[in-house]
Amino acid sequence: MSLWKKAAVVAVSALTALAVTACGAKPGSNTPEQPSVLELLASDLKGSLQKTIDATDKSDSVTVTMQGTAGGQKISVQGVIDLGDPVKAEMTTAGPDGAPTTVRMIGAVIYVEIPAEERASTGGKRWMKMDLTAMAGQSGMDFTKQFEDVDPTKQVKTLLATEGVTVVGEETVNGARTVHYTVTAPVATYLGQVDAALRAGIEQQYAKQGVKEIKIDLWVDEQYRPRRAAMVMGTMGDMTVDYTDYGKAVTIETPPPAETADFAEMLQGLKDLGTDS
Repeated sequence: MSLWKKAAVVAVSALTALAVTACGAKPGSNTPEQPSVLELLASDLKGSLQKTIDATDKSDSVTVTMQGTAGGQKISVQGVIDLGDPVKAEMTTAGPDGAPTTVRMIGAVIYVEIPAEERASTGGKRWMKMDLTAMAGQSGMDFTKQFEDVDPTKQVKTLLATEGVTVVGEETVNGARTVHYTVTAPVATYLGQVDAALRAGIEQQYAKQGVKEIKIDLWVDEQYRPRRAAMVMGTMGDMTVDYTDYGKAVTIETPPPAETADFAEMLQGLKDLGTDS
């Protein structure tokens, strides 16, 4: 189960980091000069969000660095995301012993690299495969849709309909000039982006943790690209992600079947063993 927990942490991180974006308004310039991009970002809500969608659609990939907490545990994740179809990601995070753990995502399927010293228990195989779509019901984990929505444009489209977004101001993030937006949304508003088949389970998870609203922040640069995103889910957790190296060439491959153990099959085997005994 430790491998699943590692993957779930990355799932939360990936979604949390990429599921946020917003915009607000302030008076425009009265000068005859053409407004700057930063001025437009601060004054044109729907137009800026649409341009952010368009700019992200044109990006092939992005590098991410995430920091946060989940379940009282600190999270630190670095990786790259291929924004193609399907969305792919390769993330590296520290395991329980502090050693780096690599997790790949191909659509809604994740692969956790098994430490060399533990591969004897999986017949020497290097990767543990977990199909989140198939496992959502039986595992009790409610992050399937979040993996599917790693593509940030899906979240931008959802937030085009979000009310109450405000502009914090212009800020510099990792050397880039940005406009910072913020909004606190009811859980019901956030859950509107979740697939209906999974919504009830995720809603129960938030209710169990007493999460009633989610604070979302986004920093967008002069090329209409997210540079930083942050999300706070009450006492359940928080995450901040920095985006760099848009369009950098990346290769994320599906691990070969010969090197892959299926987590669902292992679970079923344990259940069958328990039934036989």
